[in-house]
Amino acid sequence: MSIDSQTEQSGAFRQVIRVGEHTFHADVAPSLGGQGSAPGPHEYFDASLAACKALTAHWYAKKHGIALERVETHIERDDSKERQGTYVLKVKLAFHGALSQQDKQRLHAAVAQCPVHKLMTTTTVEVVTEPLES
Repeated sequence: MSIDSQTEQSGAFRQVIRVGEHTFHADVAPSLGGQGSAPGPHEYFDASLAACKALTAHWYAKKHGIALERVETHIERDDSKERQGTYVLKVKLAFHGALSQQDKQRLHAAVAQCPVHKLMTTTTVEVVTEPLES
């Protein structure tokens, strides 16, 4: 899978991002010179965790016959120490459906193991930046 991003308009920050058949945008806040017309890279990073936890809960519920109807995920970011190497994401979840307390506990345990959570916290990610040959 590859992801492509390119500047939408000369001199602007806004990016057009293509992932497979999907197209979306990224921008920066007006305080940084952008238009704030789309989420920025940090928002997409944080949102990937929210989506992964919700999707993991649904996958786990279907696999184990748990009556999960929907999931709400709320992420709060504390990036005040990012430059010192600490980036905190506080995740709050609500599971809806005919669920027992045990079902909810099992779902919480499952989402703690979602792939993006593991990627963010236990994996060494190497980024190689090189020229794009046109």
